[in-house]
Amino acid sequence: MAMIEVKVPDIGDFTDVAVIELLVKVGERVKAEQSLVTVESDKASMEIPCSHAGVVRALRVALGDKVNIGSVLLELEAEGALESAAAAAAVPAVAAPAALVAVPVAAAPAPAQAAQQPSAPVPAPSTAPAAAPTPATAALPHASPSVRKFARELGVPLAEVSGSGLKGRITLADVQAFSRAVMAGQQHTLAGRAALAGSGAGGGSASGSELGLIPWPKVDFAKFGPIERKELGRIKKISAANLLRNAVMIPAVTNHDDADITELEAFRVATNREHEKSGVKVTMLAFLIKACVAALKKFPDFNSSLDGDALIVKNYWHIGFAADTPNGLMVPVLKNADQKGVLQISLEMAELAKKARDGKLSPAEMSGATFTISSLGGIGGRYFTPIINAPEVAILGVCKSQMSPVWNGEAFVPRLLLPLSLTWDHRVIDGAAAARFNAYLGQILADFRRVLL
Repeated sequence: MAMIEVKVPDIGDFTDVAVIELLVKVGERVKAEQSLVTVESDKASMEIPCSHAGVVRALRVALGDKVNIGSVLLELEAEGALESAAAAAAVPAVAAPAALVAVPVAAAPAPAQAAQQPSAPVPAPSTAPAAAPTPATAALPHASPSVRKFARELGVPLAEVSGSGLKGRITLADVQAFSRAVMAGQQHTLAGRAALAGSGAGGGSASGSELGLIPWPKVDFAKFGPIERKELGRIKKISAANLLRNAVMIPAVTNHDDADITELEAFRVATNREHEKSGVKVTMLAFLIKACVAALKKFPDFNSSLDGDALIVKNYWHIGFAADTPNGLMVPVLKNADQKGVLQISLEMAELAKKARDGKLSPAEMSGATFTISSLGGIGGRYFTPIINAPEVAILGVCKSQMSPVWNGEAFVPRLLLPLSLTWDHRVIDGAAAARFNAYLGQILADFRRVLL
């Protein structure tokens, strides 16, 4: 009989995280990698998996306890020690991810896993029945701090949301489902109904909660031809609420420009030839990150966040970059980009991008960005309007570079131009500052020696 202490693994740069859910009980037979508890920081909820298969003999944590890396969660009798006892005492195990699951709250989304989640699935907005709001009560709704914060940011009244978690706990998915139902006109908040009643508006004329939107169109698509219904993946469901909030709440403006990268591209190709044997491959995005840091230092308002009526200007430069993965768009963060050279940036970007594709990014590797770059690389397109990743105040979008004729004062000459699309928060930045930022960034990319100035 082997008794094992199951401890909290490395969960990133988090300390004193609270236990908000116990997913197993004494006497339960668990599988290796099955989720045991849910812990939560102010940024993410994480499920801690079991390191071995066996039978739970003792729980060493309770709801509300604070744990750190190395804290003992439970005592486990290793599989094989008491097979008959385990079979008699076993209860159906909850299917869980094979790795730590991180659910981002307000930042860019975390990797989706290919297994079921303990919480109930999010009901599809098109089929969710219209329901009367849950009456508000004096009791505090049963929800974790991060879910409360998420609900506040979306303006969702938690007292009117029905929880699908254990013991009626309100989950992130519940808040998202409520928000979608309200936006689709299938459900109303108490405040929305009162506003409609006060304005004299009737049913379909202003049924978009307090936004006063008309209902989302309900169409039987099947009557026009064959259809296939595909549920959104978990990453897209989480991203949707963040993108909607950012698009609605931020007064965003986009400046489009072109940067001449003819010489820089030649230097990049030569650099890759020199380091071919080392395995380092430098992309244009690595140069862009370095150039953006220089521009952010010259224009610090772009490296800030709003906090009420105050502006928090950050004296560190963590650059997020959008990574396209099979599970959806994710945003790893390259920390302290100002302290790294282009070769080191390239290496770290490759490692983070691989983690993103494999679904192994930790919450710490997706948090703390001060500025984000969204690159469509060699896919194509000319310009686009990226959505700012709150609480940042700007984001840079780049598309495929193209060879174009440029007048040099005497003749048209072929130059390689990189399209730049800078989206900025008009509450913090004005048009003149945005134009100067883009112009300065273009100067650096045209002559990368300016980074040294």
